Order: sequence, then C-alpha cells, then structure tokens
Amino acid sequence: MSVLDDISIEMSIVLGSCQLPIRQILKMSRGAMIPLDCGHEDPTLVYVNNKLVARGKVLVSEDQMSLEVTDVVRKGDL
Repeated sequence: MSVLDDISIEMSIVLGSCQLPIRQILKMSRGAMIPLDCGHEDPTLVYVNNKLVARGKVLVSEDQMSLEVTDVVRKGDL
C-alpha cells in the first residue's frame, strides 16, 4: 500500500459554463437546453483542487465517456 492511497483530491471536468438568471432556471423543465460559452472543438478543462491542470477532449464509445488529456498546464502557462 502506497502512502498516496489515502490522499483525496477534488477533480472537475468542465465542458463549458454560462450565466443564467434564476427565473430562467426555475422555468426549465426536463430536456431543457442550456447554451454553454464554448464550441464542440474547444478543449475541456481539468481542474484539481480548483486549479487548472490540463486540457483535453471528451471521447464517447458506445455507452462510456472518457477524457483524452491533450495538454498539461505548466505553472508558467497560466
């Protein structure tokens, strides 16, 4: 067992974002579409503990999704 096995991190995979008024959110029903601030070719962002660490693209194979990391963010790149 490694000493790293018990360390927890928070990882977020961000496709895009948007700002909506709460009244618009309250009017939404099942199947509502939420426009994001990105296109389908834009990179997906990977955050670890709220810090950007990588960029990638989402891959879909049958019923499984995965993320291919295409770029690791270096400290000076931010």
